[in-house]
Amino acid sequence: MTAAPVLEGHGVRLRPLTAADQPALLAILRDPTVARWWGEYDEARVRADFSDPEEVVFLVEVDDALAGIIEYGEELDPYYHSAGIDIALTEGYQSRGIGPAAVRLLARYLFEERGHHRLTIDPAADNRNAIRAYERVGFRPVGIMRQYERGADGTWHDALLMDMLAGELR
Repeated sequence: MTAAPVLEGHGVRLRPLTAADQPALLAILRDPTVARWWGEYDEARVRADFSDPEEVVFLVEVDDALAGIIEYGEELDPYYHSAGIDIALTEGYQSRGIGPAAVRLLARYLFEERGHHRLTIDPAADNRNAIRAYERVGFRPVGIMRQYERGADGTWHDALLMDMLAGELR
């Protein structure tokens, strides 16, 4: 995986996560509005979930303050060359247009610099705010993935698979 650059635009800055950022990452993941969708995190789970060299994680910054994280993973096989995105913003940065701005910025990078033709994102099927935010950027619903992930409550929950082609970015 290539070292990720700092990305700036649309009122947000995305900078690659470093080892020194682990406490900040844990604080973001422990925000109750993030934990609702991402589950409970401790230091061991952070190390396990965010040490995959195939995933690139950025901190989302707004006015030099940490707003959340956004990450991507790539399928580099030339027959399937695409990427998947995930994002989490702390409560104070939700419903302010920051999520769509960060997703748009990362999507542009993945399309223009990394050469992908298609991106996917898979919010919880009942996370209406996230789904609306992704639709604003150009993602379209593909279908429901039944019992896709185990929720913080220990039960299986559906997710909505969404995708966007390069020409659909808004």
